[in-house]
Amino acid sequence: MTQPSALDRSAFLLAARGEPGPHTPVWFMRQAGRALPEYRKVREGITMLESCMRPDLVVEITLQPVRRYGVDAAVFYSDIVLPLKAVGFDIEIKPGVGPVVAEPIRDAAGLDAVRPVTPADVAYTTDSVKQLVSELDGTPLIGFAGAPFTVASYLVEGGPSKDHAKTKALMHGNPALWHALADRLADSAIAYLAVQIEAGASAIQLFDSWAGGLSARDYAEFVQPHSAKVFEALASYGVPRLHFGVNTGELLGLMSEAGADVVGVDWRVPLDEAVRRIAAAGSGPKPVQGNLDPALLFAGWDALEPEIDRILAEGQAAPGHIFNLGHGVPPDADPEVLHRIARYVQEKSARVPA
Repeated sequence: MTQPSALDRSAFLLAARGEPGPHTPVWFMRQAGRALPEYRKVREGITMLESCMRPDLVVEITLQPVRRYGVDAAVFYSDIVLPLKAVGFDIEIKPGVGPVVAEPIRDAAGLDAVRPVTPADVAYTTDSVKQLVSELDGTPLIGFAGAPFTVASYLVEGGPSKDHAKTKALMHGNPALWHALADRLADSAIAYLAVQIEAGASAIQLFDSWAGGLSARDYAEFVQPHSAKVFEALASYGVPRLHFGVNTGELLGLMSEAGADVVGVDWRVPLDEAVRRIAAAGSGPKPVQGNLDPALLFAGWDALEPEIDRILAEGQAAPGHIFNLGHGVPPDADPEVLHRIARYVQEKSARVPA
């Protein structure tokens, strides 16, 4: 009988599968990057997307927070618009702004620029993941991609938006074009995530960062089918599939129904309430991820400790709990605070082996 590997027995993968583990695993969204001085040093003079295309930098940047924080999982260093850049789409990430599109998609002609991603387009991703898996030595690697809605919102708006007005107008005013665009972006996400899994990623996360700006009705009609397509296409790989969006408290059940194995929760909804909403949607209780408010990283340990304890207690309502922030690490966060949180969570939640 084959014995489970150290990777299979990792706290992160056990929690993601809803199985008991040695402790509550912890990692931080955006842990690989901007808060670390060593990251800023290796990125000097190199654009964001260029750094994502260089395996030497991807490997180093992905490993930095694992070394610094002692987290239970690494997250692949990339960006949700990289697949678009890889197929020649004119998109750049401007410092302090975010993704900016030279020619936003507003009509059917714009679809021609969004072609399928092939493994050859992102050969550097395959190289990076393979090298990372060999160096992580049993620490799981989380691959990721942007969900169709969030990526589409950048393409339609032309850049970041607070209200996504143009995107919503397109959804309702030209639903055929919207669904065609979202379907192409679902195929792009599937292809990019498959590349990461086949190269060795142990789990994947689909980021629908801005879906919280939608009503439940709009989400169900215009977004859920496309995210569901992504999750369904990846089901046969057997790796845990995580789903996350910001301000999605009213959408948690629908996001779970899209097919995620683990549902990420931001700080606005307590984890035990999130578990109830997910279960009430009909798919039963699922593992959850979250959900410390990133703002509390600046509040001091006396304020942080009881919040961490509360989240750990609420997370016990789920079959599995992965501790994380309710959004990404702020750029000015103190790395020592994150390191202390990781150690505290692991030690506080440590379980006596059966």
